[in-house]
Amino acid sequence: MEERITKLMEALSRNKMKPYYAENREELHDIIRTLIKDDKLITAGGSMSLKDSGVTDMLMNEYKGIYLDRSEGKTPDEVEDILRKAFVSDTFLASSNAVTEDGELYNVDGKGNRVSAMIYGPKQVILVVGTNKIVKDMDEAVRRVETIAAPKNTVRLNCATPCAKTGECAHCRSDGRICCSYVRLGQQRVADRIKVIIVNEELGY
Repeated sequence: MEERITKLMEALSRNKMKPYYAENREELHDIIRTLIKDDKLITAGGSMSLKDSGVTDMLMNEYKGIYLDRSEGKTPDEVEDILRKAFVSDTFLASSNAVTEDGELYNVDGKGNRVSAMIYGPKQVILVVGTNKIVKDMDEAVRRVETIAAPKNTVRLNCATPCAKTGECAHCRSDGRICCSYVRLGQQRVADRIKVIIVNEELGY
């Protein structure tokens, strides 16, 4: 795994994404604190990796008034307003459904706010990625989403989709479908805008 992570970090650098490595959650939090120390507005996309790693709690406890979390919205309109603020934020945090050994990111989204903010808007994007998200290539990335990430998220979100019952994508057309936008992020135009922090443990789905 150590050799695999080293090669991945080299590939991310070639694709103009800034790689970081955290041996544990404490190192992860310290890296994030350094990257956001001058921020005036921090936002995040839906991410079990941020929750599992304690990043969400850290942001809510240490960056009150600077970090906006969708959970603070009391109505659907307020939640939507928080999501839209991501596009003018200093930092947007999320994870990636998969990261290939060639240093490309693959993400599938329902509403589209997460993937669109990765592409454009926030001054910097910080992605927290556990070792379970590293895959060989794009074919494996697609399989990972269809057999792991999407089914587990539909169960978590109580979505009435076939994969919530079978554990595997059926390419459905159901109203509860969360696989609507498919985004492959390769070489970046703005160098180092996207930071990928690889954490030496399994995080999220």
